[in-house]
Amino acid sequence: MQGRTRRISTKIIRAIVNGENAETEQKARSLCAQLIHYIFNFFYIWNLDLKLYRGDDFLALRRDVWHLNNGAYTQSFQPADESPSPGSNEQHTTILVPMGSLGYSGSTFFESLDGKYIVKSLDRHFEHHFFTHELLTPYLIHMREHPDSLLVRITDLLQVSHTTLGGIFGTEPTHHVVMENLLYGTRQAGDASHCETYDLKPKDYFFPERDIANGNLASQSVKNKLVDHFPGKVQISHEATEELMALLDTDTKFLADFNVLDYSLFLVRYPCTAEPPYAGPSKPAAQNKLAAKPIDCWRTGVVSSDEQWVYRAVLLDFFWARHKFHARTMSGIVGAFNIWAGQGPMTITTEPFEYRKRFMKMVQKLLVGRECDE
Repeated sequence: MQGRTRRISTKIIRAIVNGENAETEQKARSLCAQLIHYIFNFFYIWNLDLKLYRGDDFLALRRDVWHLNNGAYTQSFQPADESPSPGSNEQHTTILVPMGSLGYSGSTFFESLDGKYIVKSLDRHFEHHFFTHELLTPYLIHMREHPDSLLVRITDLLQVSHTTLGGIFGTEPTHHVVMENLLYGTRQAGDASHCETYDLKPKDYFFPERDIANGNLASQSVKNKLVDHFPGKVQISHEATEELMALLDTDTKFLADFNVLDYSLFLVRYPCTAEPPYAGPSKPAAQNKLAAKPIDCWRTGVVSSDEQWVYRAVLLDFFWARHKFHARTMSGIVGAFNIWAGQGPMTITTEPFEYRKRFMKMVQKLLVGRECDE
């Protein structure tokens, strides 16, 4: 497993660091050379070559909207003493920090060397196909039009650009997304063990592992991964509360318009003991035309009303679409089961606007002063 992790990590680093040069080299090859290259690579089972997908679009988003320096961005994936020349095929000796498999998707996660970014594999075909071919362009437009959006910032998309046996048999992931790491900077704010994370979804849906046979068919470790529980309430100012609800209202409507389900609110809190050194992708206030409004405050941290906690939040996992074949199949299975059981829909089989309604209700209940009527 360590060898597989090292191979994937090396390919990710090479794709990000040498991405633009690799694309230029590929275009410079003759048609015959490209054909030979594709045929040869088809038989690869491991060590699949990754390429940037729509790298220019993501570069523009990072540079023009999030104001990330591209040199600093690529440097996050290699130490200062390792700087291969552009276009070099030199093997990168450094690997990303493995984070293992999280949740049910089977995805593997890596952390960049400086902790600013997380790389997540999209192993399910219907998820990466939906994001790549249906949601990506609207996502890019939405993030440009709403620079303070709480959708997690995806800074790059990597893919195996041609068919391989490894991709067909699933020996290695063929798609990865590079995302901001909301936890970056919290370790420097105090004891890292005091940083709490919650992956929040509406609880009032049917979860087979929890609801069939009173949960006796699944282990407690499996059930613990279903839905996180946030203890107590989030106590923040009225202004911060209204801003959070407004941002989520805009973002969840966007997701519902594209039939997205099963997304979650990733909430982080840590003790308000120090100001974390956050190198965020926002412009200095003096240069920002939206300076009157605190951009990225939910990424850099919102201090609680009692000044005991700092909160951060983003929306995660918007890759499950209600209209895709896999989701429709699951809906049929759950619907047939509910003729007998009457348990209701799951988070992956409900209707998008119904999920949005329950999601917003969940957030309202979470906030002090925004409790909604039952």
